[in-house]
Amino acid sequence: MANPLFDRLLGCHAGKDAVFLHLPDGRTMTYAAFLGRAAQFANAISSLGVVPGDRLAMQVEKSAEALAIYAACVQSGVVMLPLNVAYTPAEVEYFVRDSGAALVLCPDADKEEVTRFSEPLGAKVHTLNADGTGSMADLAQSQPTLFQTVSRKADDLAAILYTSGTTGRSKGAMLTQDNLLSNAIVLAQTWRFTADDVLLHALPIFHTHGLFVASNVSMITGGSMIFLPKFDVDAIVSALPKSTVMMGVPTFYTRLLDDPRLSSDLTRSMRLFTSGSAPLLAESHVQFHERTGHHILERYGMTETNMNTSNPYDGERRAGTVGFPLDGVELKITNPDDGQTLPDGDTGQIEVRGANVFAGYWQMPEKTRTELREGGFFQTGDLGRIDADGYVHIVGRIKDLIISGGYNIYPKEVEMVLDDVPGVRESAVIGVPHPDLGEAVVAVLVPDAGASLDGAEVAKMIAGSLARFKQPKHYEILTDLPRNTMGKVQKNVLRDQFARSFAVEN
Repeated sequence: MANPLFDRLLGCHAGKDAVFLHLPDGRTMTYAAFLGRAAQFANAISSLGVVPGDRLAMQVEKSAEALAIYAACVQSGVVMLPLNVAYTPAEVEYFVRDSGAALVLCPDADKEEVTRFSEPLGAKVHTLNADGTGSMADLAQSQPTLFQTVSRKADDLAAILYTSGTTGRSKGAMLTQDNLLSNAIVLAQTWRFTADDVLLHALPIFHTHGLFVASNVSMITGGSMIFLPKFDVDAIVSALPKSTVMMGVPTFYTRLLDDPRLSSDLTRSMRLFTSGSAPLLAESHVQFHERTGHHILERYGMTETNMNTSNPYDGERRAGTVGFPLDGVELKITNPDDGQTLPDGDTGQIEVRGANVFAGYWQMPEKTRTELREGGFFQTGDLGRIDADGYVHIVGRIKDLIISGGYNIYPKEVEMVLDDVPGVRESAVIGVPHPDLGEAVVAVLVPDAGASLDGAEVAKMIAGSLARFKQPKHYEILTDLPRNTMGKVQKNVLRDQFARSFAVEN
């Protein structure tokens, strides 16, 4: 095929009057209309002198037009850089500079600031607003609704996604046509997607979850999406009876569980709920099943790999696990120090290999060589184990590993005990500097609504469940844990906060 990704995702739907997008204002957009709009954007991008292989950076709110820009980039061979809307101008400047972006899209309100640093770097700036207006939309409006699809090879870049950079300089993960296409094909098969599916889409589209998992799987099967700008409980409750699938993050499910309208009747039309981007509490898994009759399907992926594993569609969806490697994905647990494969049951670093694994980090060859082994295995930085039944368990991040008094402590093990304490809604366990132990275990707890927690009492309750060296030396109570836009707990924020705010108790 001339352009495998575009042809399989959208080109095959040319001329179809089937509905693709259900929009918040009640309008619908057919595949034919969406393809026409994407072609207009592709022509507009080309008219600005942006050529195949150039980078287009986009920091805009979610909209049908923003999704059409993604399609236009794929069709025209332009490499897309979707940027988190929460990034500051200084961060965006870094991404534009590092990527050498030829075109930057931003809202009208940000144009002056973005232009200030983009134009000296040789990047053109156009605007796109949440309502679909802006100079880019105006430019596209006068363009033809047909565009000659640019030929691309399987290993050509389709996108660069920058990592969060919480431990240093943000890295641009280079994703190829085959990375995205192979994962979309496998996920559609694994999760039984068809053209009859209606995906409830409330995820952002600057992230792999909302853009490359949710959108690509719907496109490749010809299904439709209820395309919400963000997660809103009332909007979700209204849309659930019209949907068949919802992809979410744990906070989606905890907020739904707080709503009395969540029931088996409300979710009667649904066939699948998935969760990812952060661990789902086992308690949430159980409560959701009790309320709706549905077992949430957890899966595991990364910016650099898209999806790696999934709980089974048919079979036990085991709470606290991320299931089995997807077809075509090899997964092993290794010793982080020497890379040797560990036996099932042992905890070590998760490494993966497959067509889904990225091509490396943009302009960071040394970092690429460090994290991508010669044999193709990617060192994820995640700690995990494989149980006797083959289910993969995520224990935490290597950087979150606590070494106290010479002992390795995996935060997830402590968190699972704390989460079972009555009155604890969720917990986060971190290590902070300690003069004698090197690091001390600190537990940050969030109470259930209406509950009060006392650290000393919690310590007594868990004393019989954990070895003494694993037991927290100090407890902090917060109303909420700090999270990024995809719901991941920001343990680096907690470490910074509590390392400086108290003296660790011996």
